[in-house]
Amino acid sequence: MKNKELVHINPLGFREYDARWIYPKDINIEGVENVGKGLGTQIIAKTKKKNPRVIVGHDYRSYSEEIKTALKKGLISTGCFVEDIGLSLSPTVYFGQFNLNTEAVAMVTASHNENGWTGIKMGIEKGLTHGPEEMRELKELTLNKKFIQGVGNEKKINNFQQLYIQDLIKKNKINKKIKAVVACGNGTAGIFAPIILKGIGCEVIELDCNLDFTFPKYNPNPEDLKMLNAISKAVKENNADVGFGFDGDGDRLGVIDNKGNEIFSDKIGLLIARNLSTKYNGSKFIVDVKSTSLYARDKILLKNKCETIYWKTGHSHIKRKVNTEKALAGFEKSGHFFFNKPLGYGYDDGINSAIQVCNLLDNNNKKMNEIIKEIPNTYQTPTMAPFCKDEEKYQVVESLVKQIKEIKKKKITIDDQIITETLTVNGIRFSFQDGSWGLIRASSNKPSLVIVTESPTSDERKKKIFNFIDNLLKETGKIGEYDQKI
Repeated sequence: MKNKELVHINPLGFREYDARWIYPKDINIEGVENVGKGLGTQIIAKTKKKNPRVIVGHDYRSYSEEIKTALKKGLISTGCFVEDIGLSLSPTVYFGQFNLNTEAVAMVTASHNENGWTGIKMGIEKGLTHGPEEMRELKELTLNKKFIQGVGNEKKINNFQQLYIQDLIKKNKINKKIKAVVACGNGTAGIFAPIILKGIGCEVIELDCNLDFTFPKYNPNPEDLKMLNAISKAVKENNADVGFGFDGDGDRLGVIDNKGNEIFSDKIGLLIARNLSTKYNGSKFIVDVKSTSLYARDKILLKNKCETIYWKTGHSHIKRKVNTEKALAGFEKSGHFFFNKPLGYGYDDGINSAIQVCNLLDNNNKKMNEIIKEIPNTYQTPTMAPFCKDEEKYQVVESLVKQIKEIKKKKITIDDQIITETLTVNGIRFSFQDGSWGLIRASSNKPSLVIVTESPTSDERKKKIFNFIDNLLKETGKIGEYDQKI
């Protein structure tokens, strides 16, 4: 019997749709084993199987294998049959659930977080990952040690990476010779992305694709400016058609055009949606509430009878909505893109997203910077996060929702415009006649709010909407410093 004091788990590590801790400060090996026991107990209860099969993989950090070993030990103790596919991307593990037809998945990764972090992405229903409900349940089972006991086992699945690689190559050959810079920040995507993109027909220029768990240059994060600048430089030096940046576990993508400019992910999503709408008339697309308003009024999407639904921010929420709406694809501002059948299995895969950008270039006799010019220009703020206590942020947002609805009802103008529409699936997104909008929501994983504004009309209007929000926030007396501000 282990001494109960030995187990250390910081409860805050159970996030809205995955688990993340600094190891060993916030969780120790015994703690990880208990998370495995909690997850195994949850899988058995949900699937009603005595010995459910669970696919497990890990990313290329120095300590990920020892974390995985402890997690597996916990899973096996509950009766799970673990199938270990080894070094993986998150999408490789998700693909494994379809390919090997298993009951659940558990991927050991801290994605793009700095070294020292570890975490687990997990799911039971095929193609979906845990949402807030499942995470609450897992937390409760684990911290209260409500574990069942069983007899499980483990087997290694050798060379599974090849099955994943070939699955993406065989369906996606392109005709044009696209020259692509492929940047992996020394993360796990380095052993997958270059091979797959060469396999479909690209000429690949590798940038930091060798695996190095010290991440010597920068974190593998396509929203990190250092990474984007490095890709931009390589694109210009090599006269490339496009630059791709992948995060640590390969489920997100950043894109740089042929002139070395970053293209925001919501705009890339719109270009891909336009390209797909021609072939797949009448499709549905899901985008998160931080995304551009251009989807809703895009002439090509409307001409092709496509519908866009704005939904809650967060890869787990968008993935689930793509699944329930049977949408063709989903796009999140952070670079998580989701492709449903026949283009994918519904989960987020950064390499499949890059393939869709290659298809876009393959179908057009234009350069990336020319294609991007075809969508209207908008003036958009970055995502801004003013501090707000975890225990207060949801109430603050609730009161702001009421205030804004009241302003709409009374037809009070902001920059001479009345609010024409409000969307409250995730905080409040309020829109004006000209397509300008503002968003206020609570961050799902930090003590802060999330603020974004956009105007297709002018930079000035974008700022005025922000000032309106900023004044509302100040009046609450519960808001601290912004992480960044326009």
